[in-house]
Amino acid sequence: MNISNQYAKLLSESVRRWTSIKAAAIISEYNPFHNGHKYHIEQTRAKGATHIVAVMSGNYVQRCEPAHIDKRLRAKMALVSGVDLVVELPLPWATASAERFAKGAVQIINAIPAVELLSFGSESGDVERLSKAADVLFDEEVEQEILRKLESGVSYPAAREKSVEKIAGAEVASVFRTPNDILGIEYIKAIKSTGSRLKPMPIERRGAKHDGESLEDGFMSASEIRRLILSTLNPMSVLDYRNIQQRLAEFLPKISIEILNAHILSGDAPCSLSQLETAVLYALRRLSPEDYLNFPDVSEGLHNRIYSAVNSSVSLEEIYTKAKTKRYTLSRIRRIILSAFLGIEKDLALNEPPYIRVLGFNERGREILREVRKTAGKPIIMRYGDIKKCDDFAKRVFNLEAASSDIYALAKPTKAVAGSEYTDNIVLV
Repeated sequence: MNISNQYAKLLSESVRRWTSIKAAAIISEYNPFHNGHKYHIEQTRAKGATHIVAVMSGNYVQRCEPAHIDKRLRAKMALVSGVDLVVELPLPWATASAERFAKGAVQIINAIPAVELLSFGSESGDVERLSKAADVLFDEEVEQEILRKLESGVSYPAAREKSVEKIAGAEVASVFRTPNDILGIEYIKAIKSTGSRLKPMPIERRGAKHDGESLEDGFMSASEIRRLILSTLNPMSVLDYRNIQQRLAEFLPKISIEILNAHILSGDAPCSLSQLETAVLYALRRLSPEDYLNFPDVSEGLHNRIYSAVNSSVSLEEIYTKAKTKRYTLSRIRRIILSAFLGIEKDLALNEPPYIRVLGFNERGREILREVRKTAGKPIIMRYGDIKKCDDFAKRVFNLEAASSDIYALAKPTKAVAGSEYTDNIVLV
């Protein structure tokens, strides 16, 4: 067989292989991976996805706190439970506002040509209504209306909903009342603004509300699961811990329970911002009012307010309480405080994530990687040596990630050494 015939045969095999693959992406935190996440994956496969790629936050999450358990362990939970490939959403985007969080994740997915679907949880499950809501947010008239309402003292979420209702009607505005629909709108908006080929695929949520304490349809809210996990930091008897473990076992897959149990007992989890509180206060007190202007979400005037709150408070909760207003939401203040502590500068999240960082994969994930290595729109980072071949911006993001992971090691119940970003291996399942 001559060379041209060999190439034609290889090309034909590649095309045949990819026509049988329908890959979906899920933007996630898996903090930790629970039964609701497993249900989401099962529904995504039921709708036709043969391969699933998770773009997952690293060691810090959008609530602007350390993830309760290390990113590689969370990647393993996901891979054993149905995900095929886990790539990291780097720190500047993982801890950003919903808009920049969504856009950064979509930009990573756009660079993985095999992925054609974006699957996300949704209270409404109505892709048409979510798409209309995303379109409305591009309207300058809505932006101006939001600003007018903010000046009258209305909170940002209320101002946005009322402004959308005025321009597009109550039905479209109603999807701004529920957290997963709000994030879904941002995903669709990111798809539209980046000219992405991705097709949005909302999966209707089942069970307890996102931040609720109730149980419903056999699911517990992620917030309540995290509260139970954090309660293990308090001194308790063996019996108390067994009760918590048994309760969690009802709502988490077996692999999540096994990993959590092993790492809680070893002192490796759960990580908590409370473990770092004195260090955060120290770092913030070293900053001048003007220093705060270097961080995302800080406007003129707010920098003085935060500086005053920092230097008149003795706890993070006190800072949050003094700095927040109806206009400056608690989530925005928390983002600024974490950015100031970790050194996440303003320009970082305004750019695109510079690489695809692989955290783990299984055999189906290997199939995706095999093709992606030839066609990816960004450098693929499999090991530390790969970053040396990247540009200065990519190295800057990676170095920030590495330094932040070293701080993360101090948020563990039993402090850990630095250097995990240079030594930890990819998770293979």
